[in-house]
Amino acid sequence: MFIVSLLLVVASGLTHAVWSLFTKRSHNKSVFLWAIVMVTTIGLLPYLIRELWMNPLSLKAYGFLLLSACLQSVYALLLARTYNMGDLSQVYPIMRGTSTLFIPIGSVLFLRESLSGYGWLGLLCMVFGFLWLSGIFTRKPTSIGAGTVKPFLMALSVGLCTTSYVFVDRINLQHVSAISLLEVTNIGFMAALTPIVLRSKQIRMEWKLNARIILLGALLNPGSYLLFLFAMKYAPVAHISPIREIGTVFATILGIVVLKEKQGTLRIICSLLILIGILVISFFG
Repeated sequence: MFIVSLLLVVASGLTHAVWSLFTKRSHNKSVFLWAIVMVTTIGLLPYLIRELWMNPLSLKAYGFLLLSACLQSVYALLLARTYNMGDLSQVYPIMRGTSTLFIPIGSVLFLRESLSGYGWLGLLCMVFGFLWLSGIFTRKPTSIGAGTVKPFLMALSVGLCTTSYVFVDRINLQHVSAISLLEVTNIGFMAALTPIVLRSKQIRMEWKLNARIILLGALLNPGSYLLFLFAMKYAPVAHISPIREIGTVFATILGIVVLKEKQGTLRIICSLLILIGILVISFFG
């Protein structure tokens, strides 16, 4: 079954990269993200209500579901702002690689655990890739501004939030189905963006400009995480979660080829370094 999980995770990484590309190309990032999640949220709401009605949960289980929804709310706000600030080929690898970077560092510093030589090598690969993508070594100004690290820091924040909700969702899968959990996270996502979207008054404009892309994104966005949730059913999360980060390479290539973002060769090399670091730490660190 590990082969099945592997294929599901690779597909999850690809679909996540594609809908992220759609988000970056949208007119209003918050409205676009809200719109693609809104479609799925409406469709899955009866399923969630039915499951919770037929299988009532403990107070503790409901608490973990609420925590997952809250983390998704924070994630939604950070994600929209990050895509407004940075290039896809810059911020995406950082967002996706953050968890693998900070978990081993925290384990060494606070839990007195150790890394093997391969683990430190993987860590160095990731740190080097992160620093280069941050733009601090760039001499000439780019479209995101070489003298600032704001997109870099925002992407790190998104990555930390992602790390948190993956662990919480792993616990939630013991109590609810993957589809119901997806609906809970969607509700949290929608709750955070709704006030911003209503104030923007750009819902009609975004649908007019990107109606087909929104509908396609409405399939790819939940489909990506749903594939990953199903994969966690068949293999340990520690084994498959790093493989999902192959999406960093997919997104970098899409940003350079489709969006014509600058520093293409450098960013592809950086994304590969981050991916190599993730895999080395996960399997040999």
